[in-house]
Amino acid sequence: MPLIVFLALGAYLLSEVVEKQYGLLGAAALGFLTVGVKTKNTTCISIGAVALVFLGQSALG
Repeated sequence: MPLIVFLALGAYLLSEVVEKQYGLLGAAALGFLTVGVKTKNTTCISIGAVALVFLGQSALG
């Protein structure tokens, strides 16, 4: 049971860091990626991954 609590806390902290770094679009992209992995929906996974790649590229350049 404590392992689940630590994983949930880690996921929450990751989402907060992404939202702070990339804003609302980053949080939405991470949400699409998470929902896609959980439901095994390749469309959601693709949308989330592509959005995070574009946000990462814009942050670097």
